[in-house]
Amino acid sequence: MFMAVEALRRVLVKVPDYTLAWVAYDGAEAVSKCAADTPDLILMDVLMPSMDGVEATRRIMSQSPCAIVMVTASVNRYAAKVFEAMGYGALDAVNTPAFGDDGLLKKIAMIAQLIGKSSHRRSLSIHHSKSLPPLIVLGASTGGPQALTTILSQFPQNFPAAIIIVQHLDAQFIPGFAAWLNEQIPLAVQLAIAGASPQPGKVLLAGTNLHLVMRPDLTLGYNKEPLNFSYRPSVDVFFKSVAKNWTGKGIGVLLTGMGQDGAQGLKRLREAGWHTIAQDRKTCVVYGMPKVAVELKAAVEVLPIEAIASTCIKYTSKHLTL
Repeated sequence: MFMAVEALRRVLVKVPDYTLAWVAYDGAEAVSKCAADTPDLILMDVLMPSMDGVEATRRIMSQSPCAIVMVTASVNRYAAKVFEAMGYGALDAVNTPAFGDDGLLKKIAMIAQLIGKSSHRRSLSIHHSKSLPPLIVLGASTGGPQALTTILSQFPQNFPAAIIIVQHLDAQFIPGFAAWLNEQIPLAVQLAIAGASPQPGKVLLAGTNLHLVMRPDLTLGYNKEPLNFSYRPSVDVFFKSVAKNWTGKGIGVLLTGMGQDGAQGLKRLREAGWHTIAQDRKTCVVYGMPKVAVELKAAVEVLPIEAIASTCIKYTSKHLTL
């Protein structure tokens, strides 16, 4: 299940008049981003581990003031902090459960009228202490099924990361591949269907001869374009869409395969702040895709296949879980 920040996003994308300016995951980041790009409205969580919403509100209203709505699981429970934030300039507060209905949109519309932004496009930012689930994306071609099994079999059943795979394989063989993987590893493997969302502890597998993509609303979809790619689905197309749209951080892994698909996408992920891994020459069946990634300096680490899972587990535990 997505956390509150994703519930917010799902509400906002329904209304074309709202433009999402940015997303921040701690108070200091929110203050910094607001100074660089001040939105019309900030949806600000009350509780944060490093800088709570009260202090972030105080600093924003002091340095780059804008409308702020406090967000919390219980306005009543955290009333003291909510009122303190309002003392620094926050306009209102909303309970997290309101994300699933029209209550949030009505409150935003009311504030838009209040601040005189109801007649044109409005920019908003989301700030919440709970980020998206950790995400691991993997691309593979020749030799990929065994490499993927080696990695995925080492993840525990309660692994907190969501996992998405693009394997070069004709669509007619993908259901059988998913069934085979399910027998080899402790995690549940499913075909990625249009509209699906990454979920912790589940593996989603590109399942058609179209390109798997991450949409702006953080659901998965399939595109015919670009038509001139040799591989369908393309690892590059998927990785680049993730780098563009996934607002959390994660781990990108490029495994054994012929050609260069995925190398540019892995580089894009690294540039977006992801931890990127390429399989090493010795353990690749075909050292093509990872080789190009290494040449492009797209990989933070180059690892033998046996070491990739433990690195993902360690990195996920240290950097991506709350």
